[in-house]
Formats: sequence, C-alpha cells, structure tokens
Amino acid sequence: MSTREQFRRPDHDNETFIMTTVVGSYPKPKWLHRVRDLWEDEEANFDDEDWAEATDDAARVITDEHERAGLDVLVDGEVRRNEMVEFFAHRIDGYEFNGPVKVWGHNYFDKPSVVSEVTYDENWLVDEYEFAADLTDRPVKVPITGPYTLANWSFNEAYDTEEELAYDLADLVNEEIQKLVDAGARYIQIDEPALATTPDDHAIVGECLERIAEEVHEDVYLGLHVCYGDYSRIYPEILDYPVDEYDLELANGDYEQLEVFKEHDFTGNLALGVTDVHVAEVESVAEIKENIKKGLEVVPADRLTVSPDCGLKLLPRDVAYEKMANMVRAAREVEAEIDNGEIEVARTPASAD
Repeated sequence: MSTREQFRRPDHDNETFIMTTVVGSYPKPKWLHRVRDLWEDEEANFDDEDWAEATDDAARVITDEHERAGLDVLVDGEVRRNEMVEFFAHRIDGYEFNGPVKVWGHNYFDKPSVVSEVTYDENWLVDEYEFAADLTDRPVKVPITGPYTLANWSFNEAYDTEEELAYDLADLVNEEIQKLVDAGARYIQIDEPALATTPDDHAIVGECLERIAEEVHEDVYLGLHVCYGDYSRIYPEILDYPVDEYDLELANGDYEQLEVFKEHDFTGNLALGVTDVHVAEVESVAEIKENIKKGLEVVPADRLTVSPDCGLKLLPRDVAYEKMANMVRAAREVEAEIDNGEIEVARTPASAD
C-alpha cells in the first residue's frame, strides 16, 4: 500500500481518490476564549485540570465538525495551541520569553529567545494526537512547526549561527516525530512558513528535513506546508526534500503562481489550497471544482490532495465549516467526473515493483 492510499476510506465511492484535509488550525469555540481568560486569571478558581477538560471538550467539538464535513484526514483544530512558535518554545529547554513584540498593525507576537542549548524536555503533541485519534476512526494528521521556522522566528542569543540552531531543533523535531509514530500517527505535516520569506535558506531547510526524515518509517506520510511567498525562488529545488507531499497556498493569489510548477515536472504529491482562508465568504462547490482542476494541471488525481490555503482559525466558525464541506463535495464530484471520463487526466504510471 502506498503511504497515500492508506488514507482512502473503505466506503469511498469513487475509483479516483483526491484526498481532502485541512492545514491545521480551526476557529476555536468562543467559550474556549473565555475559559482561557479564567485559566490565566490567578484570582479565578480555575486550575490546570479544568483547562485540560475544556480543551478536551473543544477538541471533541472540532474533530466532530471535521468528520461531519466529510474530510478524509482530520485535525483537532490545534485547540491546545496558542501560536505556532510560542507553543513549542514553551516545551523546549533553552527558550525563554521576555514579553510580546509588535509584528504588524496592532498584532503582537510573544517572540521567544534562545538563551542556551536547546534540548528536548517533554512530549509536545503525543497526548494531543492520541486524544484526537480516539475520537474517530478516520486518520488524524499532526501538524508540527518545523525547525527552521522555530529558529528563524526566535531571537538567537546562544548559537553562533541560526543554521546551527535550526539543526539542533531538527533533532528535537525528529525525536518528537518518532514518539508520534510510536503512538500511531501516520500523517505528519512540517510547517515551514519562514521558508517563503527567506527563500535563500532553502538548503538549510533541506538539511533539517533530512535529519527529520532519516529515521521515519516508510509507512509514514510526510508533508511540508509552505504558505505565502514567491514560490519561484524555491522551486524546483524543494523537490529534492525528503517529503511525500508539498502543501502550497495558491488560492489567495488567484493561482497566478500555478505556472511556476509547470516549468519542471512536479515529482512529489501536491496538496493544493482550493479555498481562500483570507476571505470570509464561502466559495461555491462549482468554484472549488474549478480550483481543483487547476491542481490536475500539475499532478494526476492520484497525487492530489486538496485543503484550504492555510489555517482557518481567523474565520467565523460557520464559514470555516462551510468551506470545508463544499471542498469535500467538490472533490467527490471531480472524482466522479474523472471516473466517468468527463475530465481527462493523466494517471501516475504503475511502479515497476
């Protein structure tokens, strides 16, 4: 069984399989924000056990929404995470926090500092994965912030170079992934948004991924998510990365960069953003079908995954749900049209093995 085929559900109706999933984050229930305020209030009678119960309940709600929307691969919406670097920095020895830093407009980011050698302190995501996996019979994907972004989006006060820091962090990410795999995870997504903003460092990212992938079992499906940026500055070089799937944000740019990926044979699997997470309007099934067909211009259907462009957390929750549900309906309709010969697409040649 190919690593991708393991995510096809037994009751999948069509011969063609276009995998559907989400990148990671999802709008948290409004009550969870109020609960966090209680948890962070030293005078409130609300302890860590209460907070854990609340986040478990939120994970149940969101995992159920993903399942009702029909996704092939679910995520718990990252309900326990506050921010993609801060969450992990709190769990890695060597980091400390000195207060929020203004990043744009009125938005602040609690940017951490690396003040000593980074070391693995505690499990990061294993409990989160195991809880979500117990809620459903569908596969659960685990997004994890990549080592290059963990390094690049922090103040480096301990290492001679950011590159050395990134490599040490890659070893820690590798350790966490091994524990996730032991717990049963088979779909791991490495998030490296910093790559798109510093594309000249693509070789550093590649070395980090080599360190992560070298011990990963062949049944584990590794994805790389890179949002925003000028992809022409990192493509086709990224095709050398040891990952199965490349998750790219193209809907937000109206697919202007699609041609970039036609200039060289796209040898990996493509996870294509087919709904725009920056727009609080729900695309119709017909619109999303046209976006999916753009992905078929780059890879065959058996190498195509569809998802929203990026995390959905900033959208109204009802909008996020409808975007997912319409995306799944669109994918199923495109599959049926391919099966019926209404859409002519290439198929990946069978392996000689």
